[in-house]
Amino acid sequence: MGDHEEIQEEYELNEVEDNLHGSVGSRLSLFAKEFGFGRGKWDSNIALKIPKDCYHGLVIHPNGRGLPEHLQDLDCAQAVFLADVVLQFFVAYRDVHTFKLVYDRKCIAMHYLKGSFALDLLGCFPWDAIYKGTGRIELIRYFLWIRIYRARKIMDFFKKAEKDIRINYLCTRIAKLIMVELYCTHTAACVFYYLATTVPPPHEGSTWIGSLTLGDYRYINFRDMDFATRYITSLYFAIVTMATVGYGDIHAVNMREMIFIMIYISFDMILGAYLIGNMTALIVKGSKTERFRDKMTDLIKYMNRNKLGKEIRSQIKNHLLLHYESSDTKYSVVEDIPVAIRSKVISQTLFMDIIQEVQLFKGCSDEFLNQIVMKLNEEFFLPGEVILEQGSAADQIYIVSHGILEEVASGKDGCEESIAELKPYDVFGDVAVLCNTQQPYTVRVCELCKLLRIEKQSLTSIFQLYFNDSREVLSNLLKGKGTALRIKHLESDITYLIAKQEAELVLRVNNAAYHGDLYALKGLINAGADPNKINYDGRTALHVATSKGHEEIVKFLVQRGANVNCIDKFGSSPLLEAVKAGHDRIAAHLVKNGAILDLEDNGSYLRKIATESNISTLRRLLEYGVDPNTKNYDLRTPLHIAAAEGLHLVAAVLLEFGADVLSKDRWGNTPLDEGRRCGSKPLLQILEQARANLTCNR
Repeated sequence: MGDHEEIQEEYELNEVEDNLHGSVGSRLSLFAKEFGFGRGKWDSNIALKIPKDCYHGLVIHPNGRGLPEHLQDLDCAQAVFLADVVLQFFVAYRDVHTFKLVYDRKCIAMHYLKGSFALDLLGCFPWDAIYKGTGRIELIRYFLWIRIYRARKIMDFFKKAEKDIRINYLCTRIAKLIMVELYCTHTAACVFYYLATTVPPPHEGSTWIGSLTLGDYRYINFRDMDFATRYITSLYFAIVTMATVGYGDIHAVNMREMIFIMIYISFDMILGAYLIGNMTALIVKGSKTERFRDKMTDLIKYMNRNKLGKEIRSQIKNHLLLHYESSDTKYSVVEDIPVAIRSKVISQTLFMDIIQEVQLFKGCSDEFLNQIVMKLNEEFFLPGEVILEQGSAADQIYIVSHGILEEVASGKDGCEESIAELKPYDVFGDVAVLCNTQQPYTVRVCELCKLLRIEKQSLTSIFQLYFNDSREVLSNLLKGKGTALRIKHLESDITYLIAKQEAELVLRVNNAAYHGDLYALKGLINAGADPNKINYDGRTALHVATSKGHEEIVKFLVQRGANVNCIDKFGSSPLLEAVKAGHDRIAAHLVKNGAILDLEDNGSYLRKIATESNISTLRRLLEYGVDPNTKNYDLRTPLHIAAAEGLHLVAAVLLEFGADVLSKDRWGNTPLDEGRRCGSKPLLQILEQARANLTCNR
């Protein structure tokens, strides 16, 4: 009784949300929701529908063809089932392969037509009227058995009730078993009576009921007896036959009855095994205990075969016993619940208060802590058990939730020295996991403890998403561990880890910018990545995005404070990358936000572009402020180069942006002189016109 009260209290629900419908009417609730009906209407219909299913639709009465003669008007209840057939074309169903609810009307109709539609429709036929209208053909009466197919709805009802925690499971199972027994015996009683009524009245003495004598009462002219007497007698015959296999006070008389009783008793063997097996499982409740006993037996055989020592045998058996006794309190029992529910309800309720007190995670964001909480696993350990061995490669970090442990250092001579005592909210295994080193100390349990464990792989994945928090964790690790010598050693390891993380982070940011993955880039920067961090070539994500022409990436980076005038190791700025690639809109956006073309050697680069006759790039450079009269070490301007090479189109662009046609190099030659030597008439004409315009302006 105590266990039952605990279970009852554990699953007691004080309030049910309005959007949660009971399992009985879930399908009708979908129909009501789709057509806008209130929930209360459907609840009342369901309450009326279940007893009608049990009686009007499923019952085969002793008359063998539906309801008795004086109750024939009640056969109109078949209209309820006919209406149910119509409604089935609008009720969503759950696909068995995808386990998703299907709402499409055509799919619902096809699913029902291919399923139980034919039998449901045949069950609604007025077989009594058809039987009488066809001259009482006996074959028509057998079609009433189609209505037995409706029993599946009762079975579905009980299946859903068993899964509903608001309903007592024991009572539901017992009610289901009683319903199965009564339905089977009721059907058998109807068959017994049917076999008797199909014998002509003059020969009714050769039937089980016509020849029946109970005490001084004889069942002569049994057709004239009242309905209740005939039904109770038939039901008594069916139940006694099911419960015994002997020759009872009611027995078969003719060959047909013998054949049916043989079939019925054979079926009863299966039914009895089913009922007894279910009742035994409900009463004994030994499945968990049996699994524990079997596991313990196998474990003892294994230890005997390998001749393990007494101490280790005791530890193994005690640990297994501890896990068995604490199985109802372990977090593993809820691992099948979806992650979203575990994180929002269970994990945060159980573990968040503990994690917030752990020094290693001080200063970390709530999002980071939520991720940590979702990955935690709970374990129990007995006194004397060793959790981590000194010098081992640790793959988990442990957080003490309850109990006391100790850190022990083992010397070369085998002696042990107690280093520290671990209490609730302390952490161990963190140095080995985070710094990729050996476990510095052995950790042993002093008293029964509960530990929270997180795997190294899970923690590494979380660190990759939350960069600022990962640096905070490493900083907290450095603050809280051991002696000055130990701290100095950790400092070098942690500095290396931080540098490694930053290099990997820059690579990931630049990779997202290169591929135009705005979603990934936002996630990285929102998680703490710096958009101004440079890679080994001195290039930022803005350099990469402008060169590839990803306008949305450029706008986002500028908005998040990226340096628009950062120069890489090759002397290139984001604006120059945009100009060289011909991305005018990106270049205009950069100029609007303060970008300038700050070339280390404007003259050399401009002359290079002029020599290559790259008119479009040359024009962009000049539009964004590059001086067309920059000179090299020979005092030659880009116009000198264009004139010497005969590049009249390049010369025209340079002159358009103010190139000086009379500028002299160190040999005293002007671009006009170079043009005359070249002999290009179009070039010479352009240069002469520029000199004439210059003279007029002066």
